[in-house]
Amino acid sequence: MSKVCVVAAGGTGGHMFPAEALARELAERGWRVVLATDHRGESYAQAFPAEERIALDAATGRGPVGMAKAGVAITRGVVKAWAALKRLDAAVVVGFGGYPSAPALLAALSQGRPTLLHEQNSVLGRTNRWLSPYVGAVAASFPNLRMVPSGVGARVTLIGNPVRPDIRALFDRPYAAPTARGPIHVLVTGGSQGARILSEAVPQALAALPEPLRKRLRVQQQSRAETLEATRAVYAAAEIEAEAAPFFGDMARRLSGTHLVIGRAGASTCSELAVAALPSLLIPLKIAMDDHQRFNALSLAEAGGAEMVLEDEATVERLTAALLSLLGNPVRLAAMSGGAKSAALPDATAKLADMVEAAARQVFGPGV
Repeated sequence: MSKVCVVAAGGTGGHMFPAEALARELAERGWRVVLATDHRGESYAQAFPAEERIALDAATGRGPVGMAKAGVAITRGVVKAWAALKRLDAAVVVGFGGYPSAPALLAALSQGRPTLLHEQNSVLGRTNRWLSPYVGAVAASFPNLRMVPSGVGARVTLIGNPVRPDIRALFDRPYAAPTARGPIHVLVTGGSQGARILSEAVPQALAALPEPLRKRLRVQQQSRAETLEATRAVYAAAEIEAEAAPFFGDMARRLSGTHLVIGRAGASTCSELAVAALPSLLIPLKIAMDDHQRFNALSLAEAGGAEMVLEDEATVERLTAALLSLLGNPVRLAAMSGGAKSAALPDATAKLADMVEAAARQVFGPGV
């Protein structure tokens, strides 16, 4: 039996980044990895350590015509995946969610191959929810996974969400709260993706803080390209030292020197904040599927690591009040750091790889 793992993931960063982390861990353990994704996933897979890639576009649609087209696309994908799994003699197939992951898993199930799912969010995604009654195991990133079908709960294992090695390294560093008169470092993320609240309302809220507090701020702000100059102007007028850019590539370094993070509540963001033990002010995206960002944020908030402000309540005045209570209280920030760290599951990648190997051994024995 060859040690081949097919990693199947939909074409978003939220699915692809944890899949890549698993692929690297398995490769270090001597596994061969094959990636199954769609054309969107390829844009996140330049450095994906896969010896082969299977293109499995799975269209979605609404209404009778859209559903019919989706059915045809999925069927075509299953046929292609079926042949690939047979040729590769895959030992196990791991799905990370997203419609393009479905054909590979359906093909694996039809051949009796070991399967498992990893769910990045606090709510089981649509594709994972549909397939979870049939796969061998489900790995969860957050406690109290929601929308789990009846009978599946006993096969859910909490392991966490794989994070990049440079983020994992932050788990061992102590959090240093701002001193009474020292600088306060604030990192604002997510604004590059078109979030008006983060690109516009957050700078205005920081600018509305009392002058003694403003003068201590050192802000790093991700902002939409079209609002970049306006964002810089707000900070300049408030005499706040700030760096604004559409994208920051050295996120681990920036997180290592940050006192407070302001951002959305995607699964990767929340997992990285917990591992890095960073206090946060989270504004969940209200149109996220099944409101999963709110539940992601709630997991950190209940651990004491974050304050959550719902999008409909995120006025400049409300954000200013929340920021004043956080930035003006270093004792609270230190306590929130401890709360965030208590929610961390820093060894998710290794635990997920252990699950992959256990699933393969159940069928093929200890030689896999």
